[in-house]
Amino acid sequence: MTQQHQDERTRIRAAMDRLLTGQATLSNGSLTVTALAVEADVHRMALMKRHADLKNQFYERVRSETQQVPETEKRLRETVTKLRQTIANQKAEIEELRQQVTRLTLASAVLTQQQFHSVSAKSESGNVVPIRRLES
Repeated sequence: MTQQHQDERTRIRAAMDRLLTGQATLSNGSLTVTALAVEADVHRMALMKRHADLKNQFYERVRSETQQVPETEKRLRETVTKLRQTIANQKAEIEELRQQVTRLTLASAVLTQQQFHSVSAKSESGNVVPIRRLES
């Protein structure tokens, strides 16, 4: 590891301690990776890519030391809850549409049958005269 890499890791660990004790100096003090990156004066993507182990360690410390769920996890849980509700709504809508298709199919069959009987009844009555066969 280079000296710059080691310096970043040292700053990140110090920033973790400050955030977890509520003594943030550079960031807003929230327990997020973004605040950790700002507090450590490290680019957020560097923290996410090069120092992923420290990011994971930070979230583990947030859970264990503060008994809080990290903000990103809260947002993900809310999203999952919303998506589950959306799925349930869509399943209900699909079921309603299936029932509607069945009802419309039956109504169409009834109307077709009525139309057939109506046409055949009209052809039997009215000005239609049956032709008799001539007997020889």
